[in-house]
Amino acid sequence: ILGVISDVDYQIVFSDTPGVINPHHDLHKAMMSSVKNSLEDADVVLYMVSSNKEDLNDITFIEKVNTLNIPVVLLINKIDLISQEQVKDLICYWENHIPNGLVVPISALQKFNIDNLTNHILSLLPESPPYFPKDTLTDKSERFLVSEIIREKILDRYKQEIPYSVEVLVTKFHNKGKVIVIDATIYVERESQKGILLGKKGVAINAVGISARKSMQNFFKKKIYLGLFVKVSKDWRSKKSQLKKFGYLNN
Repeated sequence: ILGVISDVDYQIVFSDTPGVINPHHDLHKAMMSSVKNSLEDADVVLYMVSSNKEDLNDITFIEKVNTLNIPVVLLINKIDLISQEQVKDLICYWENHIPNGLVVPISALQKFNIDNLTNHILSLLPESPPYFPKDTLTDKSERFLVSEIIREKILDRYKQEIPYSVEVLVTKFHNKGKVIVIDATIYVERESQKGILLGKKGVAINAVGISARKSMQNFFKKKIYLGLFVKVSKDWRSKKSQLKKFGYLNN
């Protein structure tokens, strides 16, 4: 997902990749291919880890980062949750593992060190004409943003494997002046997941719809009519035909 920040004298285009994981099925493989392509196109790499763990899940990826011929900035996020001594220890830890990178402690929630980070990113980027108009926020469509809002509400409400077996496909998006009419289908991998997602007499999915609709109204500044439907697509994460349908594979 591209996110665009524009100011009077600069524009930064952020390519927000999936998190780095060891792939277990075709969806994971497609996600890691996206990470690889983003690294090849980037002028600067921001590698963000959390303060609550030393995150070396993928040694191969760390080794790849260390061989890059572009600047690497490692961000330690959520430092508002730990002590200053722990922050110092984490900085030393990551400086040892990414010796050519700059380690920057931040708190995105508290906006600590964000201005300094922005200035440092600007110092590393090459000068060029802007890629996008100044009012651009992302390269994604309104349909995509709707699907992400619905996915967010599912992540908020359900635990364990349900959110990660879910795909959201917007089947209708009719902008009628002050009103937007939206239909979306939520795909899961198994009948048991469909039952959990719906809840007794549809109570659970109704709650997801109400929460999603409120967020959409705040975002679009319009009244939203939202219809949610749940379908089973067995083991969709391991089927290339389904991954193509959902836009994870190009060919």
